[in-house]
Amino acid sequence: MTAQVSVVVRARDEAERIGRCLQLMRDQRLDGPELQLIVVDNGSRDRTAEIAREHGAEVLALPRESFSFGRALNLGASHAAGAVVAALSADAFVTDPAWLARLMAWFADPQVACASGDRYDAAGRPLSEPLRQDHAMAQRCPGWGYSNGAGAFRAELWRRRAFREDLPGCEDKEWSQHWLARDYRCLIDPRLVVEHDHTHDSVLSIYRRARREAEGLAAFGDGLAPPPQGLLAQWWSDTRFYSSPLRARLSHRRAARLLGERSGRRRAHG
Repeated sequence: MTAQVSVVVRARDEAERIGRCLQLMRDQRLDGPELQLIVVDNGSRDRTAEIAREHGAEVLALPRESFSFGRALNLGASHAAGAVVAALSADAFVTDPAWLARLMAWFADPQVACASGDRYDAAGRPLSEPLRQDHAMAQRCPGWGYSNGAGAFRAELWRRRAFREDLPGCEDKEWSQHWLARDYRCLIDPRLVVEHDHTHDSVLSIYRRARREAEGLAAFGDGLAPPPQGLLAQWWSDTRFYSSPLRARLSHRRAARLLGERSGRRRAHG
């Protein structure tokens, strides 16, 4: 029997969290055939794979040395039976039993290629209503849009064009832009936001993530170069996503993110 929706969860050494992530998926209210759960395990050295199997997930092994975000998603999607593939990080936790149904509902529109959640729009303003991102919008802000951290994509489109496996990050934005350029849409719905918070990670982790994503973005975002203003000017002026400019300027984690973004873009340009 074909699953109504397949969920692909990427994990590495997530024994403390994978059980909660998968149980929240099992608790989702869906009409129709049973949910398919797939875990792509990236060389875990703890009980991640064992716990995933205990929750009824099919576990696919991806060696650490072979990992990229795109490769992990492609491996999981190649085993998915559903017409829509939901993608989750193992540390992303849905907030209520209707989350997956809300996500799936957007795919009743054949023009929708992918969907995910966000609290803010591309300009950093609070997002109160769903937004249909088109190609022109994505070109203006290529770093904002669809996320494989907690979202879904149309399997038929993935079969026609898989995620790029050579990118260190932003494989989701690149794939989305490919289809937006062909007149599809990406739905960003604030009701699809999940518990997936990296804002309190270590400064080094934030720096590395920002660098990786900026490097990936520069590889396809029309050769994005570092911002023309200096780092100090950027730190002073770009205070998006904070309740006040003062809070933004006092955040050492924001400083780490800005440094990582600039470093990633410079690395991409040699």
